[in-house]
Amino acid sequence: MQVNISAAAYSEKSILRNLMQYYLYEFSLSPEIEPDDKGQFQYPYLDRYWIEPERFPYLVRVNRGLAGFVLLRRGTYFPQQLINDQGGMLVSEFFVMKAFRRRGVGSQAALDLFARFPGRWEIAQEADNYGGQDFWRKLISDYCEGEFKEYVLDNDIWCGPVQVFDNSAFAAN
Repeated sequence: MQVNISAAAYSEKSILRNLMQYYLYEFSLSPEIEPDDKGQFQYPYLDRYWIEPERFPYLVRVNRGLAGFVLLRRGTYFPQQLINDQGGMLVSEFFVMKAFRRRGVGSQAALDLFARFPGRWEIAQEADNYGGQDFWRKLISDYCEGEFKEYVLDNDIWCGPVQVFDNSAFAAN
């Protein structure tokens, strides 16, 4: 199985928007996420990924077929007084279609992106997304040989666990 991560071109925005429907549907048990009058889930930040230079949209393909997407951006979930810099890379959204889960696709996609962006990373999960928390904790721990920190935030920016690590030494290997 060949996993390929590629930057989503502007011409592929509609593909990512369509995949976003499946992703947001999975979160629709939450009362904050509901479809609009046309039955579509809206993601208000999607257009910014082709406008703002600190945002990075990616498509995940397996054997050239679509398998998911990843939206990255630069920044931090932490109040500025708690950190010494502007943060690093954030995983804003991460989606692998169910048919490809538990087959290493998500892990391979994440590791590929870690290698592309050496430095500080913050990866957050919703407080009730236990499957996502398990996935990220194991992946990050294995990748960083246990050298990461986890915080539970409850602020204006984020509510839930956030794993923080610096992969500068690991990305070079």
